[in-house]
Amino acid sequence: MPDKKNAPELPVAPELTDDSVTFSVADVGLLLRALRFASEKHRYQRRKDREKTPYINHPIEVAERIWNVGGHYDINVVCAALLHDTVEDTDTTIEEISENFGPEIAQLVGEVTDAAGLTKHERRQAQIDHAPGLSHGAKHIKLADKTSNISDISRSQPPEWSDERCIEYLLWTEQVISTIGGVNQALEADYYRALQAAKKSWKV
Repeated sequence: MPDKKNAPELPVAPELTDDSVTFSVADVGLLLRALRFASEKHRYQRRKDREKTPYINHPIEVAERIWNVGGHYDINVVCAALLHDTVEDTDTTIEEISENFGPEIAQLVGEVTDAAGLTKHERRQAQIDHAPGLSHGAKHIKLADKTSNISDISRSQPPEWSDERCIEYLLWTEQVISTIGGVNQALEADYYRALQAAKKSWKV
């Protein structure tokens, strides 16, 4: 039997109080297709943590945070969260996303995809510069993505990452997120809780 005393505290989903929020069978089907697609695309990839956990855990967590922590129930945003790394990190194209999931989801994925061919410095600066202009939905993905990433490196520091590299990453995410305030209070609070915990780990 699991030890309930030591079980991690899970986020509680906000109550759905808006009667206009409804989901169709097609919505559920779309979500499952996005999950299957992302799982297939990332099937050989691993995260950078010590345990080399399956990469698909990350986009699932990003989508779950948007839904359960942020209480943001836009099915296109949640599907795009599942797909958000497919173009950047696999052989997937934006056209393929559009053909399979429609132009709105493709646009969201495109917004959070780094341009190819940039150096690390250019890529990071581009995210800082472009974050304020992201759509409302893409900002939700950006928030949940950065929260997931800093939580992961704090939980299990990548073996090839020095403390200095981890600290540099934390401070960069803070620069990005500071430009998109006022999007979702719950997701922002979740990010800053994770950031403070990570900073404490490295005594920043």
